[in-house]
Amino acid sequence: MPVAFKKKRAKLQLYTWLGLPLVVIGGWFFPVLGFLLLGCMAGALAIALYKGRAWCDWMCPRGSFYDLFLQKFSAKRTIPSFFRKKHFRIFMLSLLFGILGSQIYMSWGDIDKIGLAMVKLLSVTTSAGIILGIIYQQRIWCHICPIGTLSNYMSEGKHPLSVNEKCVDCKLCSKVCPMQLSPHIYKKDGIMGDNDCIKCSTCVAACPQKALRFENDDMKKAA
Repeated sequence: MPVAFKKKRAKLQLYTWLGLPLVVIGGWFFPVLGFLLLGCMAGALAIALYKGRAWCDWMCPRGSFYDLFLQKFSAKRTIPSFFRKKHFRIFMLSLLFGILGSQIYMSWGDIDKIGLAMVKLLSVTTSAGIILGIIYQQRIWCHICPIGTLSNYMSEGKHPLSVNEKCVDCKLCSKVCPMQLSPHIYKKDGIMGDNDCIKCSTCVAACPQKALRFENDDMKKAA
């Protein structure tokens, strides 16, 4: 994979990952910082309407943190298919939103308590993501994340990855994908059919046959 591409993506992630400790650590002292979580949620869903899960690439502070730091300690095992099952993801979405919603309801009228509820949720889920990321692969939480799940459902047909006839099934795209997706299996369809693609262009940069590309994607120029 071109070094220039890796450096550019890492540089973008370095700009955003600090948002995670800002809320997870700073939020315990200044609970109002917890409301930044709502901004991330809104940003992810807004981007999903136009570019699919592109927010999750480098704009998400937690995703950036996992790629930049957790990856170094991850066992890099295959993510169990269970974590990507529709019913499990809907269960996690309902559970976490239910917990957050109940906490906000009980704290209604107290800005600090509401903010702290969001800080606590982010702290617990990030810790779970770190543990699972070390055991399996750094981005495993991205398959469970409620906002990631909603973005997945909203991403159908948005800024798809094309796979052309030049593909020789070398599977290098699968090896480098931070989400452990397999673009090459969609060669016959011509379009990547997995909505968990975060549009990072890592596979595009790594493909020796130049068989992958995103339409109108500035990142492919760096590739």
